[in-house]
Amino acid sequence: MVLRFFFFLLWQLAGGSLGWWQGGPWGAALGSAIAAWLWFVQDMLRGLRMLRWLRVGDMAKAPPMMGMWGEAVDRTRRLVRKQQDLADESDNRLQEILAALQASPSGVVLLDAQGRIEWCNETAAAQFGFDGQRDAMQSIRNLVRDPEFSAYYAAQDFSSDVVLEGRSSTPSRPVRISVQLHPYGDGRSLLLSRDVTALEQAEAMRRDFVANVSHEIRTPLTVLMGFVETLQTLPLNAEERARYLDMMAQQAARMQSVVQDLLTLSRLEGSPLPGTGEWTPIQTLLQRCEEEGRALSALLTRNQSRQHEWEFPAPAELAAAGEMGGALTELQSALSNLISNAVRYTPAGGRIVVKWQTSSEGDGVFSVSDTGPGIAPEHIPRLTERFYRVDRSRSRETGGTGLGLAIVKHVLQRHGAALEIESVLGKGSTFRVRFPASRLRRSAAGTQLSAGAARL
Repeated sequence: MVLRFFFFLLWQLAGGSLGWWQGGPWGAALGSAIAAWLWFVQDMLRGLRMLRWLRVGDMAKAPPMMGMWGEAVDRTRRLVRKQQDLADESDNRLQEILAALQASPSGVVLLDAQGRIEWCNETAAAQFGFDGQRDAMQSIRNLVRDPEFSAYYAAQDFSSDVVLEGRSSTPSRPVRISVQLHPYGDGRSLLLSRDVTALEQAEAMRRDFVANVSHEIRTPLTVLMGFVETLQTLPLNAEERARYLDMMAQQAARMQSVVQDLLTLSRLEGSPLPGTGEWTPIQTLLQRCEEEGRALSALLTRNQSRQHEWEFPAPAELAAAGEMGGALTELQSALSNLISNAVRYTPAGGRIVVKWQTSSEGDGVFSVSDTGPGIAPEHIPRLTERFYRVDRSRSRETGGTGLGLAIVKHVLQRHGAALEIESVLGKGSTFRVRFPASRLRRSAAGTQLSAGAARL
């Protein structure tokens, strides 16, 4: 400011001196006045240049000026650059927040005070069928027409959520979406949605599981109580007493079997995955399964005129198959369960075929085929569910608990194997287990047999 005043005095002095030289005292006064006006006009032109630059707003085209106006231009340029940096930083933070919301597994929709969509992430767009650009500033009530949501929005009580049917829901694959509004700011709302299909299915499975367990244990327990009451109140001879005790033992064994299978499932779900530190010869594993299968077959057909027909792989073939890595007890339980099912559901005189093959990819394939009644196609996807039975009355006759295939599924998942089921009504079924090549290795005996076969 002092420099500006100094330059103004210089203009006055120069104008006065020139006027004095030309016209004396009156010339000096006139020269000073003219100099003041010229300085004022020049200063106004500088101000106009700065205003024109500010209207354009291009920081790269700042006018080069000296003095106070030059300093004003520099300060303005620095201030604008600082504000622009702050705006860029805020925009970057906003983009980061939107990117985080975009990556959220939950649906996020931002609504204005009138309930119009300001922004939504891709999850919400997929759940509700929105289009981020097309539906911007559209009322949420016009796009989500579910009566339950309309009532929820109209009530303006957002303390809890409301569960709606998802956009992609079908009768065969239902989809359930939990929606809740959270008011914030000046009348705005944040709509959060999440897919609760799995949670509802898990809850339904839990209820069914508890009901099934209660039923499976209550039925034999009721029978036991009836027999106990009979033994306590009625005079029975030795033969009748022995018959009742035998029935009681059967019901107790049935309950024990259910409890044992439940404990097995619980142990499988809570224990760490088996590694490949333990290797078992496939020949040993299948021989044990064969012994259990033949023993169960002899027990079930002891009063029948015909026995089951069996076909197992030859010992030499199994010796060449090598070894399998994993938990022996789990693998034996799973494979024996498949053989036991074939025995239970194949009538006397039927044929049961057990095979072990190696695929071209190096996978090991274990299969059990029977000539039983077969399974309808609609039941096959649900066979590994706990307590699921195709024919409950038939299951009671065979003594199954409804947990065998559930145990098989868990064991195979823990060993990276897959279960394949093929069945034709009236012709029988084939249960096939495919073990990955990483779980198999050639044993020394198998290598020697292969080498000998190659020499021959």
